[in-house]
Amino acid sequence: MARDTYSMQRDRRADPLETIWMEGLPEDAVPAFEAAFLTHCRSVALFKDEPSDTWRVEGVRPQGSPDDEFTGALALASLMAGVEQPALQVAPVEAEGWLARTLSTFEEMPIGGDVLVRPTHVAPRRLYGRTVLTLDAGIAFGSGEHNSTRGCLIAFEKVSRDRRPKRRLLDLGTGSGILAMAAAKRLKRPVLATDIEPWSVRVAQDNARMNGVGRLVRARLADGWRDRHVKAGRRYDVVFANILARPLCSMACSMSVGLAPGGTAILAGLLGTQARMVLAAHRRRGMVLERMLPQGAWTTLVLRRRQGA
Repeated sequence: MARDTYSMQRDRRADPLETIWMEGLPEDAVPAFEAAFLTHCRSVALFKDEPSDTWRVEGVRPQGSPDDEFTGALALASLMAGVEQPALQVAPVEAEGWLARTLSTFEEMPIGGDVLVRPTHVAPRRLYGRTVLTLDAGIAFGSGEHNSTRGCLIAFEKVSRDRRPKRRLLDLGTGSGILAMAAAKRLKRPVLATDIEPWSVRVAQDNARMNGVGRLVRARLADGWRDRHVKAGRRYDVVFANILARPLCSMACSMSVGLAPGGTAILAGLLGTQARMVLAAHRRRGMVLERMLPQGAWTTLVLRRRQGA
């Protein structure tokens, strides 16, 4: 199982790259080390070794990248997780070869009963009954392959069918824009899509235009609920937040304030073992659990703000 956090659909230069990785991590330590890799790598993936019940964190970066800040980030991750830092391993890989392998293994992918993700190298065909998203495994997280993204799309399928949200929609940490595009296509409503990475914002907007929802998906560089444009849009009927467990916990108060009464939060990017921690943080803010969707080792939470809360 892998989480492709960044990749390179638009960055097609043949830059020399290298793969770096750590092995033997316990599950509870994975989020801290993933966050450290995210500060330094173009692509981050997680793999579970079933026999040993441990995890491997792997990243792709340009060869010769400076290690000073990364070393500090890894030391902090080790301290936060309470584990000894595994050895960092390095191997070269060429950008063109890595990109070619990524594209060649990314095929059409149905998700739940509503969505079909279609890469650009697959010829379009008429399809009824599904929301088709044209998307490559690329620069920003969110191609539908990872279980956290799949969980969000499956959760939204039921939310959109049962309640048909008609007003404000927000996608925090939009990545490729896949969730914002699915919501815009399904509901024909505007979606505010934010990310802290400039290239994710650019890619999300490009993907939205390619999928015919460029006027509905408004991608912005923003640090979550702190941004004035995000605050100005409150209160939201639906909020996607496919990020990490600890940031989800820290924004529980802002989430409860930002949701409209009866509004829905779809939270993902957390391992199954972290679900109770994230749920408890939001319950303390008056939100209730509607649904929990396990997807392999990952879990998606569907929460609702009570009417009158």
